[in-house]
Amino acid sequence: MLKNIIGVRFKKLGKIYFFNPKGLRIRKGDKVIVETAQGEEYGEVLIPNRYVEDDKIIAPLKKVLRIANYKDHKRAQECKKIEKEAFEVCQKKIKEHKLPMNLTDVECKFDNSKILFYFTADGRIDFRELVKDLAAIYKTRIELRQIGVRDEVKRIGGNGVCGRELCCCTFLSDFEAVSIKMAKEQNISLNPSKISGNCGRLMCCLKYENEVYEEKLKKLPNIGAIVKTEDGEGEVEAIETLKERVKVKFKTEEGYSYKRYDAKGIKIIKDAMQEQLDQEEIEHQKELQELEKLEQLDVKAEKEE
Repeated sequence: MLKNIIGVRFKKLGKIYFFNPKGLRIRKGDKVIVETAQGEEYGEVLIPNRYVEDDKIIAPLKKVLRIANYKDHKRAQECKKIEKEAFEVCQKKIKEHKLPMNLTDVECKFDNSKILFYFTADGRIDFRELVKDLAAIYKTRIELRQIGVRDEVKRIGGNGVCGRELCCCTFLSDFEAVSIKMAKEQNISLNPSKISGNCGRLMCCLKYENEVYEEKLKKLPNIGAIVKTEDGEGEVEAIETLKERVKVKFKTEEGYSYKRYDAKGIKIIKDAMQEQLDQEEIEHQKELQELEKLEQLDVKAEKEE
């Protein structure tokens, strides 16, 4: 069975949520007021009316209350003004209370049910007095929410080593788990400074081509494998994953000779089961392990949220 839905986003680069348009014809770019678990929200339509199968949505869908009118637009502008002012006020209060935290963003709910303050900090912070001060000023519910370094960089913005604006600031709406193994499989430098982003975590772009590399690596022998070629038996010295080629080392009277072959033109006699460590990986092993550990902690924290 098909259901009529629209897709709404509440923040720049935020997730897109499905809603029941309740018979309304809604265009892309329209601003709408929708019903959420947090109360009424003002959002932008990214996906206009569309029919999708039941199994692709999480029922029951919340509904669209109305297409935003002049009063709604004005309220949205007021929220922006409150957010800007509250950011400055909160920063001042943080200094007064001498709290070791860094305020990154403020969000004022459309229905004035609460104001959220996002911050980063090393460890837990006792911000009870800060909450009391902010509640006395704004006369509404105050919520302080600690976020990770990736979310912080996403909110601040910047450019990556490629020279372009950060992926998380332009099109990434969700952070996916990244691993050192992905860098290894793509034959990328294992120097932490070259595979880490502005947030100090593994670069999100390591994930983009990972599936292609995984698929191609299934067709290739490991480095160190013994293979049979048209020129005899040799040992795999290196692999060119995307070209599906291998560099084979042959023992000769003078030492060694090397030649490249298409993977489909060789036969594996004995594959190398032991994982190969290059010099760069050995040099930076501790730092790489720390990066991997931080990545796992981030993934765990995001699941708990």
